Amino acid sequence: MYWNLSHFQATFFFALFTSIVFGVVTKKTDRERLHYGLYVFGCFLAATFGLGWLMYFGHW
Repeated sequence: MYWNLSHFQATFFFALFTSIVFGVVTKKTDRERLHYGLYVFGCFLAATFGLGWLMYFGHW
């Protein structure tokens, strides 16, 4: 099956699955896993938007 994802969708899914794995393998309790997973996911998205704007302004 072939999926045609945009760059944002691919980055979103990468951030989602990576943050899930990071949360599961690095923390001991479910509460810590959830908080850390959400934190890492937010950091991935913030970095994505930040780098996107940096590339936009760097292209001028």
